Amino acid sequence: MIKLIIGKKGTGKTKIIIDQINEAVRSTNGNLVCIEKGENIRRSISYKVRWCDVEQFAIEGFDAFYGFVAGMLAGNYDIKNIYVDGILKIGGRDFDAFGKMLEKLDKLTGEDSVVVFTVSADESELSENVKQFLK
Repeated sequence: MIKLIIGKKGTGKTKIIIDQINEAVRSTNGNLVCIEKGENIRRSISYKVRWCDVEQFAIEGFDAFYGFVAGMLAGNYDIKNIYVDGILKIGGRDFDAFGKMLEKLDKLTGEDSVVVFTVSADESELSENVKQFLK
């Protein structure tokens, strides 16, 4: 399952995802993963969350990101939630490519895992294949 937190820069998306992560630590049975570029939220989340900086793994672009997440899920069936802060910093601003990656991830995760993304964009900028994941 895919969930998006969208909004322009400075609208509180990162605070929302931090709160969701820390709440999930208290309420979720299973492993949690946080992925970001850099160390923006690392110190604001519980040490119980597996934190990853994509720069350490040279992840750039949506295809590389998809492969990274697929590998994580293949290696650990207990991952329940994956939180991604700043996906456009990782993959770029090609919203059609972002939508295609979301579609693949949605098929991969099904109902077994939830992947939450913060997206620094206005809803009007998003392509239709991204907008389908707005709920």
